[in-house]
Order: sequence, then structure tokens, then C-alpha cells
Amino acid sequence: MIQLKLGFIGVGGIASGRHIPAFSKIEGVELAGVYDVNENRAKEVADQFAIPFVAKEAAELFKRVDAIIICTPNKFHHEMSVAALEAGVHVFCEKPMAITDAACEDMVNAAEKAKRVLQVGYHYRFKKESQAAKRLIASGGIGDPLVVRVEAMRRRKVPGWGVFTNKSLQGGGCLMDYGCHLLDLALWLLDFPEIESVHGQTYEMVSRDPDQVNQWGLYDATTIDVEDHATAYIKFKNGATMLFETSWAANVPEDKETLSISGTQGGVNVFPYAVNHASQGMMTTTVADWISGESDEGLAQARHFVAACTSGTELIVKPNEARLVSSIIEQIYKQSK
Repeated sequence: MIQLKLGFIGVGGIASGRHIPAFSKIEGVELAGVYDVNENRAKEVADQFAIPFVAKEAAELFKRVDAIIICTPNKFHHEMSVAALEAGVHVFCEKPMAITDAACEDMVNAAEKAKRVLQVGYHYRFKKESQAAKRLIASGGIGDPLVVRVEAMRRRKVPGWGVFTNKSLQGGGCLMDYGCHLLDLALWLLDFPEIESVHGQTYEMVSRDPDQVNQWGLYDATTIDVEDHATAYIKFKNGATMLFETSWAANVPEDKETLSISGTQGGVNVFPYAVNHASQGMMTTTVADWISGESDEGLAQARHFVAACTSGTELIVKPNEARLVSSIIEQIYKQSK
């Protein structure tokens, strides 16, 4: 029995590599149609996954589906999401939610007015380690969080494909593309405390070096107009702080993806998962031998969206939370001009 008919807008790598395979595994979901500005690409993906309909315009899908998965360049997230919601269609939009806070606000309002689901693709929240850290912190396992340290670092890995280095289409570089995941995750683990101030800086010098050394293919160093490195310091009204750094092209020994939180009674490292305590004259670090949950966070995310659309399950990624992430990113960019 079909419970949800899905359409896909934008069928590039993230759609064909993550979302279409994930949703195809869920019982009761029908992959009903696709749309892409590159019609040949749309036809290829439709053939690959046995999807019966290729739309010539995005709006054609809205009449055929219950929900839309939006995987366009960031510039079009707002436009496509609002159009789908106004047509009465549930929306899953890839991260970031939109390029500006104003656009995010429009999306939130459209979802509330249409009484439809709007979920943003922050799939790091669905990782087993993230879920375990959330349970630990919520139970008081580290006391009150004090200091958060986030590193989303890649060594010389500027994406040499797609439109990742095109500011007009993406709105930004490593911060908008990669760092946003860890920023969102950190804020979620803290339960989105009220922010007092954001200070940040972006850099784009390394990726503009004509003597290009890059592990992820070639790009035009003369036209790249997005940042390859960003830092931020966020202070919360409850006194906690966050030290944040992300890069596509850092001159560091190796890639590094870490998120750690120090609290009044202990600390947690999310990747890899470990809990640090000090008591009874001892300092201990506890690692998990096994963590329950879905190993494929993309599939867990897809199942959750289907449940939200069909059963009213409360969203793990709420629209206003995703909006706050975009607002912080926008503030960092404005400070870096």
C-alpha cells in the first residue's frame, strides 16, 4: 500500500547518491517523479531508479506527489520550498535551509500556513553517536555544558565538481557546505540556547593559489569566490561558549571532524564517541562498545521524514532551528566583508 508519493527536484550527486537510494528502501513510499534543469540528467536518473515520470517544470511534480525532496543549488532552496508548500506538498530541503535569514523565515511561514512538513537535511543529527550524546546531555550526564569545540576540517579538498565554488548559486563555501553540519549538531546538542553574540571570520586565500594542490579534482582558482576556511566564536546568554572552525583546504596534517563538549560534571566527545569524568580520585574516559540505532544516518533521516508526513511524528530537525543555523552563518559572512 502506497502511503507517500515522492518527487525529487534536482538529481545531482546528493540526490542519486543518498536520498533516492534511501527512500527507495522504505516500504509504502513510491518514487513518483523527478525534475532537473538538465533534462538529460533527469532522464538518466529516472531510468537508473525506475522512476516513471520526468517533469519539464518543477510545478508539474506538485500535482503528482505528496512530498518533494529538494536537492538544488542553495540559491533555489527558498523558491522551490515555498512553491511546493503553497501547492500543499510536504518538503524535505537539503541543507542549508536557505542563504539568508529572511528567506528561511519565508519558508517557515509557508510551512505553518500550509500545515505541511518542512524538514531540512541536517543528517548529522541522525548519526548514532549524535543520538547517544543527545541522550547523555539531556539526562544530565555531563552537567551544564560550558565550552563546545567544533572542528570540521579537510586538507586540500575543495570540491572540484558541481557548483560548490560558485557564490551566486551556493551563497558561500566550506561554511555553507560542510561546517553547517557540525554547527547545527552542536547547537542541537546544547538544545539551542539563546545567543548573546557571534564573532567570525572567513578566508579564501589558499584556494586561490594558482599552484593548485587539491585532492578533490581541479577547479578554476581564478574564478572561485567562496571561502575555504572559516572560524567563529559564539557566546550564549547562559554563559556557555563555542569555538568553531571549518575548512575545505586547510594546511593541516589530516582531515579532522570533532565535536566535544565540556560540562560542569563531565565531558563528551561525539566523534569518536567517548565520555570523560573525574570523581573518587580518578579521571576516566569511557568509550562505547556498541551504540543502538540505524547505522545509515541517511536512511534514518528518510524514515523520519516519511513518519512526519504520514503519522505526524515530531520533527527532529525543526524549521526554526535550521533557520537559526543559517542566521549564524549569515552573521559570520557579514562580519567578514
